[in-house]
Amino acid sequence: QVQLVESGGGLVQAGGSLRLSCAASGRTFSMYPMGWFRQAPGKEREFVAVINWNGDITSYKDSVKGRFTISRDNAKNTVYLQMNSLKPEDTAVYYCAAGSSIEVVTIGRAHAWGQGTLVTVSS
Repeated sequence: QVQLVESGGGLVQAGGSLRLSCAASGRTFSMYPMGWFRQAPGKEREFVAVINWNGDITSYKDSVKGRFTISRDNAKNTVYLQMNSLKPEDTAVYYCAAGSSIEVVTIGRAHAWGQGTLVTVSS
């Protein structure tokens, strides 16, 4: 079972950037598609981005396309979310997740979740 730990959240002004990291334990990290989700106060958790096992397939929520980039380094057992041109509506707790397929991860049926990292974007 892979275990996930997110880091990199914080407070940033609108228009700024942050890079989130998700470190995974376990030798099977490179087998799993990985995703990022977020949950804003009072709202349901939503899909943000997903990447396949070797990084050559990615998919994004429409509202973050062109601003966010998901990537992974299997040698470091880490997946990243580079967030540029941040907006106040990006404020949320961000979670990474691992699943058996891109489709499973995208619909939120991942089998492993991190504890989350808070991103706050001020206007």
